[in-house]
Amino acid sequence: MDMAVREYSQEELAAQPIGAWSGEACRWVVGALRAQLAVEDLTQLHWWTLNHVAGDPGRWTRAALVERLARYEDLGIDFGGVFDDLVARGWLSEEAGAMTLTEAGEAGRLRARERNLRVHRQAHEGIGAAEFATTIDVLRRMVANLGGDGNLPD
Repeated sequence: MDMAVREYSQEELAAQPIGAWSGEACRWVVGALRAQLAVEDLTQLHWWTLNHVAGDPGRWTRAALVERLARYEDLGIDFGGVFDDLVARGWLSEEAGAMTLTEAGEAGRLRARERNLRVHRQAHEGIGAAEFATTIDVLRRMVANLGGDGNLPD
């Protein structure tokens, strides 16, 4: 789907509705990521869980992950069901409530990571690092201006 993107003047671009374009970008980017994760029979919540646990093994409990991730989950997915699924797959183990990835879990996380990286590379085609950083900075400032948390996630 290689569609030619027309060029527009600064004035034409500045007159565009940010809500429409940020929403459209979100739908396409998140949709592509979710489609790639689905190949591994994963949701974004699975992905986030795997990454958090991999990043700090033994720190995360179910309750701590729910508290951390609930604001990002927009599909009404049952956290407990995702955690149970990862345990049933043999990807996640729990000892005294603390989660760690198994070898199989790390292998699955790395496969999903490669799928997500393909989406990121595709989405970033023709966009320089400075342009991307400016876009993120503008969006986070808009979030803050409207009362949201404009800080980068921890």
